[in-house]
Amino acid sequence: MVEVSPPEAVALVDAGAMLLDVREPDEWEAGHVPGATFISMGEVQTRVGELPVEGQVVVMCRAGHRSAIVTEALLRTGIDAVNLAGGISAWAASDRPVVKGDGSPGTVI
Repeated sequence: MVEVSPPEAVALVDAGAMLLDVREPDEWEAGHVPGATFISMGEVQTRVGELPVEGQVVVMCRAGHRSAIVTEALLRTGIDAVNLAGGISAWAASDRPVVKGDGSPGTVI
């Protein structure tokens, strides 16, 4: 499994990769990365058809553990997935934006 840093994730997303957030709904509502797609970890298996079969998926959670599990599962289905090392916590620590649904500043919980 490949892990990427927040700057590497930005470059991948800028190049067309999907950013997939697999945290829980309350975590997403408190704050998420603008433009990310939200599918909680427990729903990924039943919603895998919503993910691109071509292109790359950058998977993230709060710290990187849940997203690592999802990344491995997606790789087994043939989806080109990479894990965001350190998750949204590392994202926020690198001064990248985290917002609420209304666009106001969000928090990582």
